[in-house]
Amino acid sequence: MSTLAYGCMGLGGGWDNNPVTRENINQAHQVVDTALEVGINLFDHADIYTLGKAEKAFGNVLAERPELREKMIIQSKCGIRFADNEGPKRYDFSAQWVSRSVDNILERLQTEYLDIFMLHRPDPLMELDEIADTLSVLKSSGKVRHFGVSNMNQHQISYLQSALDTPIVVNQIEISLAKLDWLEEGIMTGNADGRDINFTAGSLEYCRKKGIQLQSWGSLSQGLFSGRDVSHHPQHIQQTAELVRELAYKYNVASEAIVLAWLMRHPAKIQPVIGSTHLDRIKACAQAPLVTLSREDWYNLYASSRGQEMP
Repeated sequence: MSTLAYGCMGLGGGWDNNPVTRENINQAHQVVDTALEVGINLFDHADIYTLGKAEKAFGNVLAERPELREKMIIQSKCGIRFADNEGPKRYDFSAQWVSRSVDNILERLQTEYLDIFMLHRPDPLMELDEIADTLSVLKSSGKVRHFGVSNMNQHQISYLQSALDTPIVVNQIEISLAKLDWLEEGIMTGNADGRDINFTAGSLEYCRKKGIQLQSWGSLSQGLFSGRDVSHHPQHIQQTAELVRELAYKYNVASEAIVLAWLMRHPAKIQPVIGSTHLDRIKACAQAPLVTLSREDWYNLYASSRGQEMP
């Protein structure tokens, strides 16, 4: 598995009901080719991305070039349901919804199996035995080879794992240079200033101990530190963007590579998920595994992004 993952949420056109076009499919071909050329072989999907069209566009690539499938690791997610005639936006881990969702995912992707199937967001109404039985059937049928979760803390993962006879192999959460709670909860332990941090203590350590791969969505902070106009952002954001540029020059790589290398420098071996459809930016991100930031440079970025020195 590659150290970076390509997130396919930008494929298939807009978040609307327009059909997938030839242009959308051609774009998917170009993105897949570029990712594979730079060594990225993990492709991340979800059934909701561009309302299913991301998987459809990608599936057309596989249908037209089936030899690519064995060169890929494909993961997808389900569990988020948008508002419809039956109810509001909600999460659904019921057996019926999950089973039907996986069948639809496989149909859209035009593949017989998923390497990894992930539950997208915690469903408060999840029945443990029901979801465990459903996942077991998916695995025994050959539709899914491995399981993962997204946006779950250690307690939720542990509870789910207690009913499964196969290990949860990945947890995908939002962590980046702009979203620091995953680090702050550790350094602010016992500090009253950390009482409002929204990250469950010990989740990183739990995943590391159990061998669960941490994936980061939003890893590039939507270009906040790698090219976006930050002139109207707070001073510490502007300073961090400038520091990223300086380090990109120092390490002779693109700014995107520095932002990702900062995540990858953590001992948890975080796997960033990148989502840009710009081919040059994909290539820039692929430089990240070539960079090992010094401890001082890593802490410079951390302190700059948090807007104050370490406590």
